Amino acid sequence: MRKSMTTMTEEQKPRNIMRADVTITEGFGIEVDGQMKAVFDTKAAAEKEARELKTKYPMLQVKVYDALQKTSAVITAETA
Repeated sequence: MRKSMTTMTEEQKPRNIMRADVTITEGFGIEVDGQMKAVFDTKAAAEKEARELKTKYPMLQVKVYDALQKTSAVITAETA
């Protein structure tokens, strides 16, 4: 069987894949309902993204995880 070749018109972005059984060792992560979703270099960037997510979806439990101190901080929604 012959497979057709597809061409890429755009470069694919590298995917930020997090696994539940892998813990981050550096930086700051966003934890949504107990699952790690994204990793950031700075705490400010992680908190900004977490607040935007919590404001958009208030029913989610959103935390910022500090990999060096191994602590989590619960994020609350911004009030307008």
